[in-house]
Amino acid sequence: MRRKLLLPYVLLVVLVLTACSGPGGFKADFEYQIEPFEFTNQHSEKVSLDDLQGQVWLAQFIFTKCTSVCPPMMMNMVELEARLADASVEEYKLVSFSVDPVEDTPQVLQEYLDIFDVKDQSKWEMLTGYTQEYISQFATKSFKTLVIDDPNSDQVTHDTKFFLVNQQGQLVKMYSGNVDVPYEQIVKDMKALIKEGA
Repeated sequence: MRRKLLLPYVLLVVLVLTACSGPGGFKADFEYQIEPFEFTNQHSEKVSLDDLQGQVWLAQFIFTKCTSVCPPMMMNMVELEARLADASVEEYKLVSFSVDPVEDTPQVLQEYLDIFDVKDQSKWEMLTGYTQEYISQFATKSFKTLVIDDPNSDQVTHDTKFFLVNQQGQLVKMYSGNVDVPYEQIVKDMKALIKEGA
């Protein structure tokens, strides 16, 4: 009699735990919708939010004249690309928004990308083609982060996070992109998110 009563309870617990784990094992921290955009990449091609729909992408804010955090962020993103390749993760994009769009022309962004030991440049979208004011408000609205131009120098203050965006164009997680980068967690999250959308 006791076994008969216990079996439905065990099945209920298993059902609840399975539901909590979610499909693919991915759990978003939030779901902030990225506002529509159409910018220009390092090949002088137009890239829009619609172009990225259906793909998982990891974003960052950088600029080529940056003398502090941007080179380490780029190297960390390159390291992440290598780890994604080692984990056989393929369907994704790495998107860099320039916070110095006047200086960072498509040619300058391509030359900057060439400095780094990138495995597959087709994964990378180095974006520009907007005003300084626009990228500041875009960063705040879509990525909940600040981009502040310094009128007294050629430097721009910006966040050092990596931003994970899902197939629906929603920001779902943020990670440190400068120091103590959680590579394993990012790879795990991207792999799970891609599997979830497959």
